Amino acid sequence: MSNLEGFININGDGVSAIEFIFLTALLTLLPSLVVMTTSFTRYVISLSFLRNALGTQQTPPNMVLIGIALFLTLFTMGPTIDAVNEQAYAPYVDGQITQEEFFSRATVPLKDFMLHQTAPSALKLFCDLADVEVPDVDDETLAQELPMRVVTPAFMTSELKKAFEIGFYLYIPFLLIDIIVSSTLMSMGMIMLPPSMISTPFKLLLFITLNGWELVFSTLVQGFR
Repeated sequence: MSNLEGFININGDGVSAIEFIFLTALLTLLPSLVVMTTSFTRYVISLSFLRNALGTQQTPPNMVLIGIALFLTLFTMGPTIDAVNEQAYAPYVDGQITQEEFFSRATVPLKDFMLHQTAPSALKLFCDLADVEVPDVDDETLAQELPMRVVTPAFMTSELKKAFEIGFYLYIPFLLIDIIVSSTLMSMGMIMLPPSMISTPFKLLLFITLNGWELVFSTLVQGFR
C-alpha cells in the first residue's frame, strides 16, 4: 500500500479520508472565516472609508490596507487566540481530547469575543430567524449555548453597522474642508478648478497635524471590548 493509501486508510473505516477532506475544506474557507468571525471586517471597512474621505484615490493601496487590517486583527484577537490555544489546541495536540471536543472548545472563546461585540438587537433578530430562544444567562454561558450559525451573522451585522458609523465620523471633518474649499472657489469665480485639487493637500495637512494614523488605530483597537 502506498503512503497515500495508508493516509487515506482505504481498507479501514475511512475516517482519515474524511478528516483529510474536512481539513482541506477548512483551509479553503479560512479567509472567509477570518472575515466573518474576527475584527478584520471593521478594520478594513473603516480604513477604506478613511482613504475615500482623504480623497487620495488608491493611496494607500488595497494591499497595504489589508495588511494593516490583518495585523491589527492579530493584535486585537490575541487574547482570544491564546484562550483557544490553552483550552482546545494544546489538549488536542497532547491527545487529551478528541477532534470533536477540540472544535467544541475552540468555538467558545471565539463566540465569547463575538458576543461582546454584537448588538442585542442583531442577536435577537437572528435568534428569531433561526427559531432559537435567547438564553437569559451571562455571556460565558451564552457563548456555550448559542450555535455559530446564529452568533456569526449577528456579529457580522453589528460589525458592518459599527464600521459604517466609524466611516461617517471619519468623513465629517474632511467634508467640512471640501465645503469650505468649494465655497471659496465659487466666490472667487474659479468654477472650472476641481475643488479636490485644492482640498486634498489641506486634508493631508490636517491628518498629519493630528497624527492621524495613531489616532485612528488607537480608536479602532479601543473600540473592541
